[in-house]
Formats: sequence, structure tokens, C-alpha cells
Amino acid sequence: MSENTPRRPDGMGENAGTGSSTPRVEIEQTPRRPEDDTAKTTQMPGGSSTDGGASAGGQGSKPGTTEQVPFVPSTETVTRTVVKTKAKALPVFLASLGGLVVGAVLVIALAMTGAFRITNTDVEPASNSVQTIDIDPEDTTLAEAVSAKALPSVVSIATTTSDGGGIGSGVILDTDGNIITNYHVIEGAQSIVVTLDDGTTYEADVVGSDESSDLAVIRLKDADASALTPIEVGDSDNLTVGEWVMAIGSPFGNEQSVSTGIVSALYRSTAMQATSGTTIYANMIQTDAAINPGNSGGALVNDEGKLIGINSIIESYSGSSSGVGFAIPVNYAINIANQIIDGKTPVHPYLGVSVTSVNALSARQQGLSTSSGAQIAAVTEGGPAAEAGIQEGDIVTAIDGNEVTSADGLIIALREHEVGDKVTLTINRDGKDQDVDVTLGSDEALQSEQQDNTTGNGAGNSLSEEELRQYLEDLLGGNQGYGQNGGQGF
Repeated sequence: MSENTPRRPDGMGENAGTGSSTPRVEIEQTPRRPEDDTAKTTQMPGGSSTDGGASAGGQGSKPGTTEQVPFVPSTETVTRTVVKTKAKALPVFLASLGGLVVGAVLVIALAMTGAFRITNTDVEPASNSVQTIDIDPEDTTLAEAVSAKALPSVVSIATTTSDGGGIGSGVILDTDGNIITNYHVIEGAQSIVVTLDDGTTYEADVVGSDESSDLAVIRLKDADASALTPIEVGDSDNLTVGEWVMAIGSPFGNEQSVSTGIVSALYRSTAMQATSGTTIYANMIQTDAAINPGNSGGALVNDEGKLIGINSIIESYSGSSSGVGFAIPVNYAINIANQIIDGKTPVHPYLGVSVTSVNALSARQQGLSTSSGAQIAAVTEGGPAAEAGIQEGDIVTAIDGNEVTSADGLIIALREHEVGDKVTLTINRDGKDQDVDVTLGSDEALQSEQQDNTTGNGAGNSLSEEELRQYLEDLLGGNQGYGQNGGQGF
């Protein structure tokens, strides 16, 4: 499990409705060769660049494993940038127009050089350029069959926001018109238009969303049930590395596009921050099937055309596909979607603490006995942590034997569990390690409290200038805080 924390800047119409960019954040010190002075950036496919996106990623092994990095004397900070991929409509049009112009110029150039023989009736290759290409029918039949089955279940989503709009993708869940997509695709949407595989368009309303897991459900208005083809849902728990997959969506606004690849890795995890909160991407599916801006919310299907993931983020130097894309596992995504459709508040495991990351600097300043981990800044009275005997000042260094090196790492590890699960936390208290068993609760009450505190017109819900300054310092400072110190408890 990776505990890297990529940050997301604005990209391709993400951050819909905010009108501001998200700060880039340094995530780790990585050994590098002295001659390699390029900074790696991480970017995301198909939505607004909010808190949740990009490089969901880390180690290729399951949570708890680590990779040995050879020592190189010269090091430098690598900055990753994560972008969700909801493509802006105007850039998509301009890119398409530019492509047509370039294509026309290329054809004219080829004709002038004699590469094509152009007559009044046809265009044919010159005899000296004829070549024979052998195609294995078995290779093409699989992609064609999967496309035919899954394409009718994937839609294009166009949104209008206060700063323009964007394009993303979604997947039909049922004949009632419920569609699952990413939260960052519909964030800040003032209107939503959905285009089906046959070109039919519908307006849609937001049924509900879960910002912290970057998932949402929208519903078509007055949809013809007979025209809807719900996706067949697979089982993401049975995936294996190397398995064939297909990504379907609207990259750069090009509706109903497919790309194929394999499952590159499993159990990729990351947490991403923005002023609105923290998005947790846990146990993500990594694939090399091309995923680009506009693909977010679309389908990742297996060789049976069954949905196994919701395409969400990419890691890239350029902002476009570099063969490293990530999808939310369908078992988790459908669980959240069903809660939303049933009118429930999606719940997540709750510990009842606020924490800050421990690093070498903070350890030296506070005289701590460990230089990494998640330090308990406050304990919620009556919460699971309090009942287990966890105290303020304790430093969580492992969960179920898997190392925890930061606040992000603890949050990600907890999100990989279910409400009611019992976990063993290794804590360092007064320089001594001890194990504490905790039964995880539900964050439903916490979400309701946060909702109450952020809605309404009363003056009691506003922040003073000093409170706002302190909040931003805690949120964006080098020592990442959560809960009472950083705006989000868990």
C-alpha cells in the first residue's frame, strides 16, 4: 500500500464551479540519478481537479508490502500533479478542428508526393506501397464482442457550471435511469445532459454523492426504460494481475471510445486533499488501457463485458494517457451507489480521532521517539478510539501489522476496512510500543454534523478572518492535519 499523497491542480475542467486552482504539493523524497532533472507529474482522467484524484498509486504489492530502493547519493524532491479528467467542451472542439486541418494538410501532402493516386472516382495506394497485413480473428473478436455488449451501457455526461462546463462519462445501473459516475464529473454542475450510445440525450438530476470516495449517482429525467441497457456487474475481488480489460468512455469528448489493456496492478491507494476535504482512493485497480480527460466515471470491463471498475484518475507526465490509469473497484463503487439510491448517507469506517503526520522535523521539535506515523491530536469522547483506550499524543505506527508512516496512511488503511471491523493499532506511547484492538464505528453522525455546520444562513456558520487563516494554515501546511486540526475527523 502506498502512502504517497499526490496533489491535484486544475485540469481539463475539473474543479467545476470553484474557479480556482488547487495547490501542487510535494509528496516524497525519491532517490534519483544526478542527470535526471525532470519532475514527474501525476494527472487524472475525466473530471474536475478537486481533492480526489490522480495518481492513485504506490506499490505494486498488496497493502503492507514495501519496495527496496537502491541508494543513490544525489536526491531531489519529486512533485506529482493529479488531474481529474472531465474535459472542457471548448478545448475539445478546438482540438477536433485542429485535427481535421492537420489531416487535410497531410492528405494533400501525400497526394502531391505521389503516395496516393487520386482520381475522380477513388483514392488508392500506389502500387509500390502495397503491403499485406495478417490479422488474427481471435484477437479482434474479443474486443468487438466486448464492445458490442458494454458500449450501450456507457454514457457521455456534459455539465454546465459557473465557470463553463466539462465532459465526463457514466455507467447505466438500471432501467430507472440511475447512472454511476465520479463526483468530480458532476461537482458544481448547474445542469447535466447525458448522451446515450444511440445518440439520444436526456437531462439528469443528481441523486446523491460521496465526495470522500469520488462517487456520485445521477438519474435521467423521463427516460424510456426500454431504451436503457444496464451494465452487467462483475466481481472486482476476483481480479488478477495481467487480466485483459477494456476502458470505455468519452476521452476529450470523443463519445463511446474504447481502449484495451490489462490489469497492471492491484491495491493502489492514495489520499488527495483540497479545501473541501479529503478524497480517499483505496485498493484501486491499475491498468494500461488508455484513459484520458473525459474518461472519468466510465467503465472498466473484463473479457466478459462485465463492469469491474469506474475509471477515475491517471498518472502522467503530460496530463494524457501514459499507460498508468486507475479505476475504483466495482464492489466498493456499487456498495456506495446502492446506499445513495436507497436514500442513505454513504458511511465509512470511523475511528473517532484527529491526527497529524509525524516527520523528522516534528519529531525533533517535540522530542518524539519515532520519526514517522500518525499522531493523535484529539480523541472524540465516546468514539471507538476512546473506548479502546487510545489517548491524545499516541502515535499510530501500524495497523494490523502494516506500517503507518503518516496521517494519510492511517486514513487510507482504515478506508480499506468496513464499519464494524476489528483492527489492531500499534501505538507508540511515551517511547514504548503497544497493540490496541479497536472496533471501527460509522461516520454517519460525523457527516450529518459537518453538513449542519456548512449549510444555512446563520452567522454562526461563518468563519472569522483569523479562523479562516488558521484553517488554511493547518490544511496547506507541511504538517498535514485532519479532524479538529485540519477540518476532517475520522
